[in-house]
Amino acid sequence: MNSSREQLIASTAAANHLLEAEIAEIEHERTLYPDTRAVGLEALKIVQKHRGWVSDESLLAVAEYLGLPVAELEGVATFFNLIYRRPVGRNVILHCNSVSCWIMGCEQLKERISAELGIDFGETSEDGEFTLIPVPCLGDCDRAPVLMVGADQHRNVSAESLGEIFARYRNRQA
Repeated sequence: MNSSREQLIASTAAANHLLEAEIAEIEHERTLYPDTRAVGLEALKIVQKHRGWVSDESLLAVAEYLGLPVAELEGVATFFNLIYRRPVGRNVILHCNSVSCWIMGCEQLKERISAELGIDFGETSEDGEFTLIPVPCLGDCDRAPVLMVGADQHRNVSAESLGEIFARYRNRQA
């Protein structure tokens, strides 16, 4: 079997593990980058958008589909802390621990979050609603402390406002 035929077979097998919508979006990203390697991160983001996280099978399917070494794509996935390699809650809380947020009490907020939700960094609440992830900066230092829940940024967060913030996201329809 010649190598182009083998590549086509491998690409087709990988495509069977990717959703049609994922393939369409990945193909669009391919038009934006001159090198396939550059599409790897975008492809992982696309899979995560559709599935909530990137499983080993999904990572393998993307690597095969793009013709990239699995180890290289795994390196990309583990380097970026916003590529989730295991299931996360319906609402991911990004907890800023920059110097500004630290000065303004982010450690006390983290303790309150942990007490209220029963989770530590990298963990998901028992009800599957929330996962807590530390991030070095959310770029809103003049309004510290700052959290993101999903795509929503919350500024000047206090221990008292956490309950109200979490209530907005509990059992919310996806």
